[in-house]
Amino acid sequence: MAWAVLPIMDGMAKHLSTEIHFLEVVWGRYFFMVVISVPIAFVFFKKHLSWPKNINIQLARSIFLFLSTILFFYAISVISLAEALTLAFVSPLIVTLLSAILLKEQVGYRRWTAVIIGFIGAIIVIRPGFNEISLATFAGLGTGIAYAFYVIATRKLSSIDSPLLTLIFTGLSGAIIISIIVPFVWITPNFTQWLFLIGLAAVGTLGHFFLILSLNFAEASKLAPFAYFEIVTNIIIGYYFFGDLPDRWIWIGLIIIVSSGVYITTREHLLKKVKTEPIIR
Repeated sequence: MAWAVLPIMDGMAKHLSTEIHFLEVVWGRYFFMVVISVPIAFVFFKKHLSWPKNINIQLARSIFLFLSTILFFYAISVISLAEALTLAFVSPLIVTLLSAILLKEQVGYRRWTAVIIGFIGAIIVIRPGFNEISLATFAGLGTGIAYAFYVIATRKLSSIDSPLLTLIFTGLSGAIIISIIVPFVWITPNFTQWLFLIGLAAVGTLGHFFLILSLNFAEASKLAPFAYFEIVTNIIIGYYFFGDLPDRWIWIGLIIIVSSGVYITTREHLLKKVKTEPIIR
């Protein structure tokens, strides 16, 4: 359900970005998420809320997710939903690379091979020299890279703070940062645009709620491959509302990247050494 719902938020964000600055869309996503989720958390889950035990990692995690959100929302304001999401799916590959460098985890030749194959898939999507490379293309890749750092920080926090506390802290941090930035590009939305801003935040919060529920019943490493299901909803929304249908190169790159990511996730689960998390915006 989470991966069926979250692309709806992406579609609303892409539509809004054609009318107002994409930073305003990011602001709406964070601000109204806080407005919706914090009261619910205090009423129903107050016992899970406390001051973070490791504020530095919490801040780092929040900043990386914030960067991931900004980069992704910018990317979809220029290129198709499917292309942006395909490039962002390099995240599990980058996580494997960072796990070896930052966490000193043992990464075997099979997973290194999967990482290399996944990068080849990304190159096929970008097609340097054959396709015009825009800033949005790099933003799509940057989404996956920033999110990979977010996953590494999340692993550090997994045994320290509760997931709900981490979610609330992330939302509050993002809302504060974007509220400082957005006045420089602010154009007052009309009534319909306000409804879209509230709506995309509500849909995003619902998607995160489904994710939290799913993580109560299964390990993140088991659930991670299901994240690729969102490309289905993403492509349907992109085609139906924006007339964007992936070309054959995006399809080929998508198959390669997803296959590599699923293999890495499955391998990590079998080794029971590391966990991956699905992409959250």
